Amino acid sequence: METPEVTRAIAAATSIASSLGLAADDATVLHNSNKVALRLTPGDVFARVAPVGEQVAGMEIELAQRLGEVGAPVAALDPRVEPAVYTRDGFAVTLWTYYEPVTPGSPAEYADALAQLHAGMRKVDVPTPRFTDRIAEAQKIVTDPRLSPELPDADRVFLSNRLESLREATGNHDEQLLHGEPHPGNLLSTKHGPLFIDFETCCRGPIEFDVAHVPEAVCEHYPGLDQDLLAGCRQLVLALVAAWRWDVGDQFPNGRRFGEEILRSLREGPPWPTLDAVVNRLLKP
Repeated sequence: METPEVTRAIAAATSIASSLGLAADDATVLHNSNKVALRLTPGDVFARVAPVGEQVAGMEIELAQRLGEVGAPVAALDPRVEPAVYTRDGFAVTLWTYYEPVTPGSPAEYADALAQLHAGMRKVDVPTPRFTDRIAEAQKIVTDPRLSPELPDADRVFLSNRLESLREATGNHDEQLLHGEPHPGNLLSTKHGPLFIDFETCCRGPIEFDVAHVPEAVCEHYPGLDQDLLAGCRQLVLALVAAWRWDVGDQFPNGRRFGEEILRSLREGPPWPTLDAVVNRLLKP
């Protein structure tokens, strides 16, 4: 969100929290993208705020509750208030437990938490789109110059063809409910162990699609993976993120540079880097 919208989002969240009896005199922005994550103090509330109509907060609340009931490693909603989507001034706000961060665990702990999440998700039945729907959304961005005006024509053709070939290569495998984006940014390191957040990207697909979002060291500890499918899904994740970075409305910091780097990686060929490896490459002096 842009700064004026963030200011309004903070005001909406603090107003809602205060009206529910939660102390919210101050707010710290923890993350800002299409939605804002806030820590409200002194009541220690974790608030997630998104424009009304651009969120699936109701589904996220239901899924987090049901996953918590089956023992999956997920962040809990704030137990002091009713689990609901609260709206104010054009924003949808959900209130979650705030976890004081601790030193991140090992890659093996990350992999174990993700495997536990997947096991819990096999016990939960909620309607979600297939992961291939995300490919279709990315293809719309890539093929329509109005949605991706800065994408060079040669890259437009290359990325569109790559997305289509990856859809065909990865779209016919065993599927289950997935997180959708279980990358390190959606994993909290807490005294209770690793806990996943942000379930708005949940979809159905092969487990390898989820695992393709995590660092290589984590992949090495996840059991029973189809390595060929994992390689295809890792390439698919790169192609999807590349498409989003060229979206005319994308607000990702240094998004164009990130998109260019991913396109270069796709053209170079395997072995396909993980997203964190691409980020680290960009951050090198």
